[in-house]
Amino acid sequence: MRKHSPHADTGLFVAPARFDDAQAALAQARLIYEQSVTHLRSSLQRFVAGEVFPQRVRACYPFVRVHTNTVARADSRLSYGFVAGPGTFETTLTRPELFEHYYAEQFTLLLQNHGVALEIGTSTQPIPVHFSLAEHDHLEGSLTPERRRLMRDLFDLPDLVAMDDGIANGTYEPAPGEALPLALFTAARVDYSLHRLRHYTGTVPEHFQNFVLFTNYAFYIDEFVRMGHELMAQDSGHEYIAFVEPGNVVTRRKGLAARPGDELGMILPRLPQMPAYHLVREDRTGITMVNIGVGPANAKTITDHIAVLRPHAWLMLGHCAGLRNSQALGDYVLAHGYVREDHVLDEDLPLWVPIPPLAEVQQALETAVEEVTQLQGYELKRIMRTGTVASTDNRNWELLPFRGQATTPERRFSQSRAIALDMESATIAANGFRFRVPYGTLLCVSDKPLHGEIKLPGMANHFYRERVDQHLKIGIRAIELLRQQRMDQLHSRKLRSFAEVAFQ
Repeated sequence: MRKHSPHADTGLFVAPARFDDAQAALAQARLIYEQSVTHLRSSLQRFVAGEVFPQRVRACYPFVRVHTNTVARADSRLSYGFVAGPGTFETTLTRPELFEHYYAEQFTLLLQNHGVALEIGTSTQPIPVHFSLAEHDHLEGSLTPERRRLMRDLFDLPDLVAMDDGIANGTYEPAPGEALPLALFTAARVDYSLHRLRHYTGTVPEHFQNFVLFTNYAFYIDEFVRMGHELMAQDSGHEYIAFVEPGNVVTRRKGLAARPGDELGMILPRLPQMPAYHLVREDRTGITMVNIGVGPANAKTITDHIAVLRPHAWLMLGHCAGLRNSQALGDYVLAHGYVREDHVLDEDLPLWVPIPPLAEVQQALETAVEEVTQLQGYELKRIMRTGTVASTDNRNWELLPFRGQATTPERRFSQSRAIALDMESATIAANGFRFRVPYGTLLCVSDKPLHGEIKLPGMANHFYRERVDQHLKIGIRAIELLRQQRMDQLHSRKLRSFAEVAFQ
């Protein structure tokens, strides 16, 4: 971690203190963070007003540290909540008000499983000044070019060295004497993604829910919006309290009063790259749905950033090409394996790493299909197949030369036993595996290019609107079934390595 500069105004430094109570530890982390951010904001406002600073301004994140001398722990069935062995483990923390329940659970598990105190104090990791700004602060816009350049000399800017994915990728190696990581993401890495989420989705991180649906077609979003407003018009019968659309436009459930901040939302003149919509529950176990568009690059980008929110599960609902002659348009495909020809994760997750199906998610998706379609057992096989899904980064793979080639997409897909093809599912599943987020895929066959059934505008529009309603209901029902499970069961040990961080 970067050390304090002797010529920096670091604000209030808080020495490490020990805590045996999770809430007390969280309160200390919140105090340190709020003091640091307040110091940065105040200094930046004075800088914008023209004040000359004699020295660099710096404020640092709070940290949590745990030290244990034994590998013993309370419950070996857990997939998280314990450190890998004897040693000192720590991580920086950010936005305690946003991650309050998450941090409280992680702190509680560490105290229960190891019986040692937690240390909370001010770290040596500076908070980049951009990450201290409030939601509607845009101070740089009022600065001259000269003052913007001077900012680099006075304030810390985002440092990529402090926010890479080495911990999640399993490639991070601490320096001699350095503490081992306690979480997948440093505070700076989390803050970076929180800012990216605003940019890409048009909504603030506070609205994101712990269950996420991804789709590659806007028809699903249209239906989700219709459903969201329909639920908000009901004053009972469900536990959703609000529906949020891009621009942070909040519609409260009938009978519920508006909350502070609701009035700040506004309809955007144009949708962002990957708009997000949120069916909000009080405990954040509602549903966020994101239209990721087409392609693995978007799929990786959005999951890279949503991962820092530590969701309980994300599912892909979308359309695919059916690769088997026995499939019909409208059939469902439940992925239990993936062929990764998306290439966007090759540097982070080697292709030899298997992406396993997760039993809890698979069972929830299959049960949801049964309940919504009213088909079971052998009859269910008429409309749904379980098998391998291939994802490619080449939307026009059908146009590649097939004759005289050593290998072709068609041959590879056949050898892999793939039954469907799309451009996003393997990426979303692989990033779920990489970031320890439970994942699943349920696709709907919309064309069969190997068998002469290609998408035509009129046919496609009719098909999409006919099938989308049922497919979305299946996805939402699957989330309801997952929500009923214990979260420590859903966060499978399959997703954890043998030298794993303690935080979920």
